[in-house]
Amino acid sequence: MRRSSRLAIVVVALAIVASQHGRSTLSAQAHQNPYRIVDGWAQLPGGRAMGAVGKVAIDRDGRHVWAIVRCDRLEDPARFGDECRDSKTDPIVEFGPDGKVVKSFGGGMFIWPHGLDVDRDGNVWVTDAVAENRTPKGDKRGQIVVKFSPEGKVLMTLGTPGQPGSGPDHFTSPSDVAVAPGGEIFVADGHNENGNNRVVKFSKDGAFVKAWGKSGWAPGEFHAIHAIAIDARGRVFVGDRGNNRIQIFDQDGKSLATPWTQFGKPSGIAFDSKDQIYVADSESDDVQNPGWEEGIRIGDAKSGWMHAFIMYPWGDPRDTAGNGAEFVAIDRDGNVYGGEPRPKRLQKYVRVRP
Repeated sequence: MRRSSRLAIVVVALAIVASQHGRSTLSAQAHQNPYRIVDGWAQLPGGRAMGAVGKVAIDRDGRHVWAIVRCDRLEDPARFGDECRDSKTDPIVEFGPDGKVVKSFGGGMFIWPHGLDVDRDGNVWVTDAVAENRTPKGDKRGQIVVKFSPEGKVLMTLGTPGQPGSGPDHFTSPSDVAVAPGGEIFVADGHNENGNNRVVKFSKDGAFVKAWGKSGWAPGEFHAIHAIAIDARGRVFVGDRGNNRIQIFDQDGKSLATPWTQFGKPSGIAFDSKDQIYVADSESDDVQNPGWEEGIRIGDAKSGWMHAFIMYPWGDPRDTAGNGAEFVAIDRDGNVYGGEPRPKRLQKYVRVRP
């Protein structure tokens, strides 16, 4: 069956479901895509091939783009999860508005750099989410969050390098990090289904404040916690990917809303200056989230109402390995950037319709 025909059938079926159960499912699937792809935007220097791309974030100037590029381009699928293990190539890369590299750093410091944030002072925060069974014996990397100056100087390290755990000074495969305007640090701790599955809060000086969450399906519990972001109201949005939902908390861990399921299976979350939420879904398929498409869903951050969907054009619901954008960022001009690990692309989208 052609993809367009299959999508049409899905939309009709969802319309029936939505008429019976509310708006959210149809809202998540039946919106137009007002963006176009900018082919070949990101350009690495010296002929370097693009490795797997993790999280992307916008610099404080609103124009430059920071990205995790996992070292060298490895085609062996068995190496997904430790691509920087044997490499000295810089995985933290800043791109200018023209797609050319401005600077890079962090070579040899990480095994699997994954999450990234840029704070109000321009400092760059990076997580190493390598699994314990992929860490070479005696290796003192992984299980950390590192704060860099914009020039790449290490300013702070959270966690105990090379040692997984669940205490106040340990992480187990931390997926992502978000820094609040006041400097408080929030870590999404637990990339895997059986990980810590918690949010850990630190003061701006790196002192442990509290943690909340555990593995489970109830409100306030998580499975494969994957993304964390803070909106203009100071709310903490958590991508509870294994449970196909976003959970919303205040900065003390109090739940503020019924979990949002209308944005698919959330891998990455970001906000723009117009109070819009962008959610990257790289995992929806016929097994993990049947009836949903991979892509980037866009909506109102206050109400959760969706209004646009950048569908991943090469997605296949029979493929359960994940595809397309796993993380998303938006610059001051409204351009959207998707970090695509498996296709090994930093994809730029520009808006072509209001």
